Amino acid sequence: MGAGREMSISLDGVRDKNVMQLKKLNTVLFPVRYNEKYYTDALASGDFTKLAYYSDICVGAIACRLEKKEGGAVRVYIMTLGVLAPYRGLGIGTKLLNHVLDLCSKQNIPEIYLHVQTNNEDAITFYKKFGFDITETIQNYYTNITPPDCYVVKKSVTPETKK
Repeated sequence: MGAGREMSISLDGVRDKNVMQLKKLNTVLFPVRYNEKYYTDALASGDFTKLAYYSDICVGAIACRLEKKEGGAVRVYIMTLGVLAPYRGLGIGTKLLNHVLDLCSKQNIPEIYLHVQTNNEDAITFYKKFGFDITETIQNYYTNITPPDCYVVKKSVTPETKK
């Protein structure tokens, strides 16, 4: 059964012509509004930002930003990862996250991280399944949502070995 379900999930890149899909999803999925810099960063990340389709319906997305650390190393910041409620539990979020983790491995990007609101237990459980760890708590990270605190959740990525 699982394999047949997987067949109906597809990923597509975000481009100028379909960025409105990402904007619509974010309006429904998240309690905060994202500015134009978010969308500029998402578009600039190339393959690290994807829309997810279930039977040709846009139902989820992952949007990342590539960041340069001191010393020139690159890391990936997951700005958002979300799937519309009726489509959760179908492997869509897993497919989106695995796509980005695979890219990190292939491109030798050693670190991926994100912020998670401290009361978002579903997200914390989800990321822990993939080997992410809570590394710190930031007080009053969010404005206009309660609770305002977040966890920084990180994962070290092992580079893909050449065969």
